[in-house]
Amino acid sequence: MTFTQLEYIVAVNAYRHFADAAQSCHITQPTLSMQIQKLEEELAVKIFDRSKQPVVPTVAGEEIIEQARRILAEKDVLTEMIQEKKDLVSGEIKVAVIPTLAPYLLPLFVPVFTKKFPQVKLTIIELTTEHLIKKLREGQIDMGILVTPLHEKGIKEDPLFYEELMVYSSGKNKLLRKHFILSADIDPNDLLLLEEGHCFRSQIINLCELRKRSVAGPHFEYEAGSLETLRRMVDAGEGITILPELATYSLTADQKERLRMFKSPAPVREVGIVTHRDFVKRKLVGAIKHAVLDSIPTKLRSNAKKSIVPVLGGGLHV
Repeated sequence: MTFTQLEYIVAVNAYRHFADAAQSCHITQPTLSMQIQKLEEELAVKIFDRSKQPVVPTVAGEEIIEQARRILAEKDVLTEMIQEKKDLVSGEIKVAVIPTLAPYLLPLFVPVFTKKFPQVKLTIIELTTEHLIKKLREGQIDMGILVTPLHEKGIKEDPLFYEELMVYSSGKNKLLRKHFILSADIDPNDLLLLEEGHCFRSQIINLCELRKRSVAGPHFEYEAGSLETLRRMVDAGEGITILPELATYSLTADQKERLRMFKSPAPVREVGIVTHRDFVKRKLVGAIKHAVLDSIPTKLRSNAKKSIVPVLGGGLHV
Protein backbone atom coordinates (compact mmCIF):
# COMPACT_ATOMS: atom_id res chain seq x y z
CA MET A 1 0.00 0.00 0.00
CA THR A 2 1.33 3.44 -0.96
CA PHE A 3 0.32 7.05 -0.43
CA THR A 4 -0.06 7.30 -4.21
CA GLN A 5 -2.63 4.50 -4.29
CA LEU A 6 -4.57 6.19 -1.51
CA GLU A 7 -4.53 9.46 -3.44
CA TYR A 8 -5.88 7.65 -6.51
CA ILE A 9 -8.87 6.11 -4.72
CA VAL A 10 -9.71 9.47 -3.12
CA ALA A 11 -9.57 11.08 -6.58
CA VAL A 12 -11.84 8.44 -8.15
CA ASN A 13 -14.31 8.89 -5.32
CA ALA A 14 -14.30 12.66 -5.86
CA TYR A 15 -14.76 12.53 -9.65
CA ARG A 16 -16.73 9.23 -9.81
CA HIS A 17 -14.99 8.65 -13.13
CA PHE A 18 -11.64 6.90 -13.75
CA ALA A 19 -10.61 9.03 -16.72
CA ASP A 20 -11.36 12.33 -14.96
CA ALA A 21 -9.60 11.14 -11.81
CA ALA A 22 -6.55 10.12 -13.84
CA GLN A 23 -6.45 13.51 -15.52
CA SER A 24 -6.61 15.28 -12.14
CA CYS A 25 -3.68 13.14 -10.95
CA HIS A 26 -1.71 13.85 -14.16
CA ILE A 27 -1.42 10.18 -15.12
CA THR A 28 -2.99 7.88 -17.69
CA GLN A 29 -6.19 6.03 -16.93
CA PRO A 30 -4.57 2.56 -17.32
CA THR A 31 -1.91 3.49 -14.75
CA LEU A 32 -4.52 4.69 -12.26
CA SER A 33 -6.72 1.64 -12.81
CA MET A 34 -3.78 -0.73 -12.41
CA GLN A 35 -2.67 0.86 -9.13
CA ILE A 36 -6.19 0.75 -7.68
CA GLN A 37 -6.56 -2.89 -8.78
CA LYS A 38 -3.27 -3.73 -7.02
CA LEU A 39 -4.56 -2.10 -3.85
CA GLU A 40 -7.82 -4.03 -4.08
CA GLU A 41 -5.89 -7.28 -4.52
CA GLU A 42 -3.66 -6.48 -1.55
CA LEU A 43 -6.68 -5.72 0.65
CA ALA A 44 -8.73 -8.56 -0.86
CA VAL A 45 -11.75 -6.29 -1.24
CA LYS A 46 -13.39 -4.33 -4.05
CA ILE A 47 -13.22 -0.59 -3.38
CA PHE A 48 -15.32 0.54 -6.38
CA ASP A 49 -18.33 -0.88 -8.17
CA ARG A 50 -17.26 -0.48 -11.79
CA SER A 51 -20.55 -1.79 -13.17
CA LYS A 52 -22.28 1.48 -12.36
CA GLN A 53 -21.96 4.82 -14.09
CA PRO A 54 -20.88 7.02 -12.50
CA VAL A 55 -18.55 4.75 -10.55
CA VAL A 56 -19.51 4.38 -6.88
CA PRO A 57 -17.59 2.97 -3.92
CA THR A 58 -18.70 -0.28 -2.35
CA VAL A 59 -19.77 -0.33 1.30
CA ALA A 60 -16.29 -1.51 2.30
CA GLY A 61 -14.80 0.98 -0.16
CA GLU A 62 -16.46 3.93 1.58
CA GLU A 63 -14.75 3.01 4.85
CA ILE A 64 -11.40 2.53 3.11
CA ILE A 65 -11.66 5.87 1.32
CA GLU A 66 -12.52 7.67 4.55
CA GLN A 67 -9.50 6.12 6.25
CA ALA A 68 -7.36 7.02 3.23
CA ARG A 69 -8.41 10.66 3.65
CA ARG A 70 -7.29 10.56 7.30
CA ILE A 71 -3.93 9.00 6.41
CA LEU A 72 -3.27 11.56 3.67
CA ALA A 73 -4.29 14.39 6.02
CA GLU A 74 -1.80 13.14 8.61
CA LYS A 75 0.86 12.97 5.90
CA ASP A 76 0.12 16.63 5.11
CA VAL A 77 0.39 17.46 8.81
CA LEU A 78 3.86 15.92 8.89
CA THR A 79 4.92 17.82 5.77
CA GLU A 80 3.55 21.07 7.19
CA MET A 81 5.37 20.48 10.47
CA ILE A 82 8.69 19.95 8.68
CA GLN A 83 8.20 23.10 6.62
CA GLU A 84 7.43 25.04 9.81
CA LYS A 85 10.73 23.86 11.28
CA LYS A 86 12.60 24.90 8.14
CA ASP A 87 10.58 28.12 7.85
CA LEU A 88 9.71 27.18 4.26
CA VAL A 89 6.67 28.06 2.20
CA SER A 90 6.51 25.49 -0.58
CA GLY A 91 4.27 22.84 -2.08
CA GLU A 92 1.10 23.00 -4.13
CA ILE A 93 -2.22 24.68 -3.43
CA LYS A 94 -5.41 24.72 -5.50
CA VAL A 95 -7.54 27.83 -5.06
CA ALA A 96 -11.02 28.57 -6.40
CA VAL A 97 -12.27 32.15 -6.75
CA ILE A 98 -15.83 33.27 -7.56
CA PRO A 99 -16.34 35.03 -10.94
CA THR A 100 -17.34 38.40 -9.44
CA LEU A 101 -13.95 38.57 -7.67
CA ALA A 102 -11.54 36.81 -10.00
CA PRO A 103 -11.10 39.44 -12.77
CA TYR A 104 -10.40 42.19 -10.26
CA LEU A 105 -8.55 40.43 -7.41
CA LEU A 106 -6.32 37.93 -9.23
CA PRO A 107 -4.30 40.51 -11.24
CA LEU A 108 -3.53 42.25 -7.95
CA PHE A 109 -2.34 39.44 -5.72
CA VAL A 110 -1.13 36.62 -8.00
CA PRO A 111 2.00 38.48 -9.26
CA VAL A 112 2.83 39.46 -5.67
CA PHE A 113 2.43 35.89 -4.43
CA THR A 114 4.30 34.09 -7.23
CA LYS A 115 7.23 36.49 -6.99
CA LYS A 116 7.50 36.11 -3.22
CA PHE A 117 6.95 32.33 -3.15
CA PRO A 118 8.54 30.82 -6.29
CA GLN A 119 8.60 27.35 -4.68
CA VAL A 120 4.79 27.18 -4.50
CA LYS A 121 2.73 25.78 -7.37
CA LEU A 122 -0.43 27.90 -7.37
CA THR A 123 -3.42 26.58 -9.34
CA ILE A 124 -6.48 28.84 -9.62
CA ILE A 125 -9.92 28.15 -11.10
CA GLU A 126 -13.14 30.17 -11.24
CA LEU A 127 -16.20 28.61 -9.65
CA THR A 128 -19.57 29.85 -8.45
CA THR A 129 -20.16 29.56 -4.71
CA GLU A 130 -22.20 26.36 -4.92
CA HIS A 131 -19.61 24.50 -6.98
CA LEU A 132 -16.74 25.91 -4.94
CA ILE A 133 -18.14 24.55 -1.67
CA LYS A 134 -18.89 21.19 -3.32
CA LYS A 135 -15.34 20.80 -4.63
CA LEU A 136 -13.93 21.95 -1.28
CA ARG A 137 -15.86 19.21 0.52
CA GLU A 138 -14.71 16.64 -2.05
CA GLY A 139 -11.07 17.67 -1.68
CA GLN A 140 -10.73 18.77 -5.32
CA ILE A 141 -9.59 22.24 -4.21
CA ASP A 142 -7.70 23.33 -1.10
CA MET A 143 -9.29 26.71 -0.44
CA GLY A 144 -11.68 29.26 -1.84
CA ILE A 145 -11.89 33.04 -1.99
CA LEU A 146 -15.53 34.10 -2.06
CA VAL A 147 -18.21 36.12 -0.36
CA THR A 148 -18.95 35.19 3.25
CA PRO A 149 -20.49 34.50 5.71
CA LEU A 150 -22.05 31.27 4.48
CA HIS A 151 -22.29 29.34 7.77
CA GLU A 152 -21.62 26.02 6.02
CA LYS A 153 -21.13 23.08 8.37
CA GLY A 154 -17.56 21.79 8.36
CA ILE A 155 -16.23 24.84 6.49
CA LYS A 156 -13.90 27.32 8.19
CA GLU A 157 -14.29 30.99 7.21
CA ASP A 158 -11.64 33.71 7.58
CA PRO A 159 -12.75 37.26 6.55
CA LEU A 160 -10.31 39.21 4.40
CA PHE A 161 -11.84 42.60 3.60
CA TYR A 162 -15.11 44.44 2.94
CA GLU A 163 -16.22 45.89 -0.39
CA GLU A 164 -18.78 48.68 -0.60
CA LEU A 165 -21.58 48.15 -3.10
CA MET A 166 -22.17 51.00 -5.53
CA VAL A 167 -24.80 51.92 -8.11
CA TYR A 168 -23.58 52.23 -11.70
CA SER A 169 -25.99 54.11 -13.93
CA SER A 170 -26.48 54.96 -17.57
CA GLY A 171 -26.19 58.66 -18.36
CA LYS A 172 -29.95 58.95 -18.78
CA ASN A 173 -31.08 57.51 -15.45
CA LYS A 174 -32.70 59.78 -12.87
CA LEU A 175 -30.56 58.33 -10.09
CA LEU A 176 -27.68 60.48 -11.32
CA ARG A 177 -29.48 63.49 -9.83
CA LYS A 178 -28.89 62.09 -6.36
CA HIS A 179 -25.65 62.27 -4.38
CA PHE A 180 -26.48 59.22 -2.27
CA ILE A 181 -28.82 56.32 -2.99
CA LEU A 182 -31.27 54.42 -0.84
CA SER A 183 -32.21 50.87 -1.83
CA ALA A 184 -35.81 52.09 -2.10
CA ASP A 185 -34.71 54.53 -4.84
CA ILE A 186 -33.89 51.67 -7.20
CA ASP A 187 -36.57 50.86 -9.76
CA PRO A 188 -36.59 47.10 -10.41
CA ASN A 189 -37.51 47.86 -14.02
CA ASP A 190 -34.11 49.52 -14.51
CA LEU A 191 -31.94 47.01 -12.64
CA LEU A 192 -29.77 44.53 -14.56
CA LEU A 193 -28.75 41.39 -12.65
CA LEU A 194 -26.36 38.47 -12.95
CA GLU A 195 -27.82 35.11 -13.88
CA GLU A 196 -28.85 32.48 -11.35
CA GLY A 197 -25.98 30.77 -9.55
CA HIS A 198 -24.03 33.90 -8.63
CA CYS A 199 -24.00 34.83 -4.94
CA PHE A 200 -23.78 38.51 -5.92
CA ARG A 201 -27.20 38.20 -7.54
CA SER A 202 -28.75 37.00 -4.29
CA GLN A 203 -27.09 39.85 -2.39
CA ILE A 204 -28.58 42.46 -4.72
CA ILE A 205 -32.01 40.84 -4.46
CA ASN A 206 -31.70 40.97 -0.67
CA LEU A 207 -30.35 44.52 -0.68
CA CYS A 208 -33.09 45.91 -2.90
CA GLU A 209 -35.84 43.69 -1.48
CA LEU A 210 -36.78 42.80 -5.03
CA ARG A 211 -38.96 39.87 -4.03
CA LYS A 212 -41.28 42.15 -2.10
CA ARG A 213 -41.29 44.90 -4.66
CA SER A 214 -41.72 42.69 -7.73
CA VAL A 215 -45.24 41.85 -6.56
CA ALA A 216 -46.33 45.15 -8.09
CA GLY A 217 -45.73 43.73 -11.54
CA PRO A 218 -43.10 42.21 -13.82
CA HIS A 219 -39.99 44.18 -14.64
CA PHE A 220 -37.50 43.91 -17.45
CA GLU A 221 -34.90 41.25 -16.78
CA TYR A 222 -31.56 40.86 -18.46
CA GLU A 223 -29.42 38.21 -16.82
CA ALA A 224 -25.71 38.31 -17.62
CA GLY A 225 -22.89 35.91 -16.83
CA SER A 226 -20.41 38.57 -15.74
CA LEU A 227 -20.23 42.01 -14.15
CA GLU A 228 -18.39 43.28 -17.21
CA THR A 229 -21.36 42.38 -19.43
CA LEU A 230 -23.71 44.22 -17.09
CA ARG A 231 -21.46 47.27 -17.07
CA ARG A 232 -21.31 47.31 -20.87
CA MET A 233 -25.09 47.10 -21.08
CA VAL A 234 -25.36 50.12 -18.82
CA ASP A 235 -22.75 51.94 -20.90
CA ALA A 236 -24.94 51.27 -23.94
CA GLY A 237 -27.72 53.20 -22.23
CA GLU A 238 -29.71 50.38 -20.66
CA GLY A 239 -30.68 50.85 -17.02
CA ILE A 240 -28.50 50.52 -13.94
CA THR A 241 -26.58 47.82 -12.15
CA ILE A 242 -24.75 47.43 -8.85
CA LEU A 243 -21.00 46.86 -8.70
CA PRO A 244 -18.73 45.73 -5.88
CA GLU A 245 -15.96 48.18 -5.04
CA LEU A 246 -13.07 46.26 -6.62
CA ALA A 247 -14.86 46.29 -9.97
CA THR A 248 -14.91 50.11 -9.97
CA TYR A 249 -11.17 50.73 -9.81
CA SER A 250 -10.68 49.99 -13.52
CA LEU A 251 -13.42 52.42 -14.64
CA THR A 252 -12.52 55.48 -16.67
CA ALA A 253 -12.97 58.97 -15.25
CA ASP A 254 -16.19 59.40 -17.24
CA GLN A 255 -17.54 56.09 -16.01
CA LYS A 256 -16.72 56.92 -12.39
CA GLU A 257 -18.91 60.02 -12.70
CA ARG A 258 -21.84 57.65 -13.15
CA LEU A 259 -21.16 55.85 -9.88
CA ARG A 260 -23.33 56.67 -6.87
CA MET A 261 -22.73 55.61 -3.29
CA PHE A 262 -25.43 54.28 -1.02
CA LYS A 263 -26.36 56.42 1.97
CA SER A 264 -24.34 55.62 5.10
CA PRO A 265 -24.01 53.03 6.48
CA ALA A 266 -23.15 51.83 3.00
CA PRO A 267 -23.94 48.17 2.27
CA VAL A 268 -20.86 45.96 1.95
CA ARG A 269 -20.02 42.43 1.01
CA GLU A 270 -17.57 40.44 3.09
CA VAL A 271 -14.82 38.71 1.13
CA GLY A 272 -13.20 35.79 2.89
CA ILE A 273 -11.14 32.64 2.62
CA VAL A 274 -12.77 29.25 3.17
CA THR A 275 -11.08 25.93 3.90
CA HIS A 276 -12.29 22.56 5.07
CA ARG A 277 -12.08 22.24 8.84
CA ASP A 278 -9.53 19.38 8.48
CA PHE A 279 -7.29 21.29 6.06
CA VAL A 280 -3.66 21.45 7.23
CA LYS A 281 -1.77 23.66 4.76
CA ARG A 282 -2.15 26.63 7.06
CA LYS A 283 1.19 28.18 6.14
CA LEU A 284 0.22 28.33 2.45
CA VAL A 285 -3.21 29.75 3.26
CA GLY A 286 -1.61 32.36 5.49
CA ALA A 287 0.80 33.32 2.71
CA ILE A 288 -2.08 33.81 0.26
CA LYS A 289 -4.02 35.83 2.81
CA HIS A 290 -1.11 38.21 3.38
CA ALA A 291 -0.48 38.52 -0.37
CA VAL A 292 -4.12 39.51 -0.93
CA LEU A 293 -4.10 42.07 1.88
CA ASP A 294 -0.77 43.52 0.72
CA SER A 295 -1.97 43.97 -2.85
CA ILE A 296 -5.51 45.38 -2.57
CA PRO A 297 -6.20 49.14 -2.47
CA THR A 298 -5.69 50.78 0.94
CA LYS A 299 -9.35 51.79 1.23
CA LEU A 300 -10.48 48.16 1.06
CA ARG A 301 -8.25 47.30 4.01
CA SER A 302 -9.76 50.12 6.03
CA ASN A 303 -13.44 49.57 5.18
CA ALA A 304 -15.36 48.91 8.36
CA LYS A 305 -17.56 45.90 8.92
CA LYS A 306 -20.71 47.92 8.45
CA SER A 307 -23.95 46.80 6.87
CA ILE A 308 -23.13 43.35 5.45
CA VAL A 309 -25.62 42.23 2.82
CA PRO A 310 -26.55 38.57 3.37
CA VAL A 311 -25.57 36.10 0.66
CA LEU A 312 -28.47 33.71 1.17
CA GLY A 313 -32.09 34.17 2.01
CA GLY A 314 -35.64 33.78 0.78
CA GLY A 315 -35.04 30.26 -0.45
CA LEU A 316 -32.38 31.28 -2.97
CA HIS A 317 -29.61 28.70 -3.39
CA VAL A 318 -26.22 29.80 -4.68
